[in-house]
Amino acid sequence: MPYDRGMSLIRIVLPATPLAVRETLSRLFDPPDGVDLPEALHSKAQIVLAEVLNNIVEHAYATYAGDIDLCCEFDDKGLNVLITDRGLPLPLSGLPAGNDPMEDPGDDLPEGGFGWFLIRTLAEDLNYDRTEGSNRLRFRVVPDTIA
Repeated sequence: MPYDRGMSLIRIVLPATPLAVRETLSRLFDPPDGVDLPEALHSKAQIVLAEVLNNIVEHAYATYAGDIDLCCEFDDKGLNVLITDRGLPLPLSGLPAGNDPMEDPGDDLPEGGFGWFLIRTLAEDLNYDRTEGSNRLRFRVVPDTIA
């Protein structure tokens, strides 16, 4: 997996496999090589990236293999992310609603279904487009602020 790290930019190209996602998240967030993020940003960023990357593995590359291109830029306002893949497009070419699956769980707690709810809750400025066979998802994760 190529791993380019500039002053505030990290770019990783990883195969779309569960193992590669786990290894990438470990490299990004676990000491000693992980990026030094404020605690208020660390957990949120890790959850959002895990959900997005695992969704790409499970759904975009459900029928064939491919790579995921992950670019993260850190600045004083948070983490800016661009994720590109050449997998299947999102259904209806748009972002899922991400409704809270606990609002009407029925008799049992749902298994799964929390991914887009978590992504929409923890990330800002979500933007998806499909161009020339590529999916591009942009978003920002910012630290929690106390008013």
